[in-house]
Amino acid sequence: MNLDISTGVQTAFFLTLAGVVISLFIGIRTIRAGNKLMFFRKRRNLVMRGWRLIIVAGFLGVFAVLLNRFAEPVAYQIFPPSPTVTQTSTVTETPTITLTPTISPTPTITPTISITPTPFVPTDVYALFTSVVTPNPDAIFSKPQIAKALDKDHLPVEPGKTFENPLGKLYGAFSYDKMTDRAQWTAIWVRLVDNMVVCYESIPWNGGTGGYGYTECAPTVMWQAGDYEVQIFVGINFKVKADFSVTGNPPTPTITITPTRTLTPTKTITPTVPSPTPSPSRTPIPTRTPLPTWTRLPTNTSVPSRTPTP
Repeated sequence: MNLDISTGVQTAFFLTLAGVVISLFIGIRTIRAGNKLMFFRKRRNLVMRGWRLIIVAGFLGVFAVLLNRFAEPVAYQIFPPSPTVTQTSTVTETPTITLTPTISPTPTITPTISITPTPFVPTDVYALFTSVVTPNPDAIFSKPQIAKALDKDHLPVEPGKTFENPLGKLYGAFSYDKMTDRAQWTAIWVRLVDNMVVCYESIPWNGGTGGYGYTECAPTVMWQAGDYEVQIFVGINFKVKADFSVTGNPPTPTITITPTRTLTPTKTITPTVPSPTPSPSRTPIPTRTPLPTWTRLPTNTSVPSRTPTP
């Protein structure tokens, strides 16, 4: 409650007067009670206490007088009052005849939807199921915590409920228990304004019976501003969901022009027809020179016989 200076001073003045009255009343009662005691020391202590209260009442009375006389002017010197604008009265228009309101129709009862629809696995995602292992109906999941990053233990780093563009990949970290290996599990990221599935993953479970896990989403289109929801299923049974919001407009993608390859014209070589080269004339094979014939040696001429001397 706001109080002006005048009201504050008056309040303090009346409180001080109340203190004076209470101190005088208690002091007089204390003195009267002390005079009735038989023991000297106790009687003296009680009487002195009563006189002290009376003295305090006197100081409070003096303070109340000073407060009532000087407090407000001193306060105005420290906090000078600002002039208030006096409103000039305007001409009051002559009231016109007000038509009597007709009977308004009674509003009809608007039905209130009390049943919240349970999330379900879309048909396109259900068609991708490959597991034949029956999931444990007692499997439990904690509510996913949405964050931009995870640590080495798959725990969220600075989780939140609202994220501002530009955004990249988001993670939904959770804890789980009583899961069955090779049972189908599904995580679906939905934009609530149009119930559009922006991301999903549906695979046979391979994380053991209990621990920490996560689901991730990096939509093919940029994150649009609005409310989103992460839904966790085991088989076709819904387990848990988490809501979060994205604010701000996504950055406008810049169009990168891909350079087209221009073919460089190659130099066309005009084939030249070679002039006919005269074939070399055939060199005649030399005739074979006959070898010299073997000349027969002359026969040995017999030696003349010795003519005996007569």
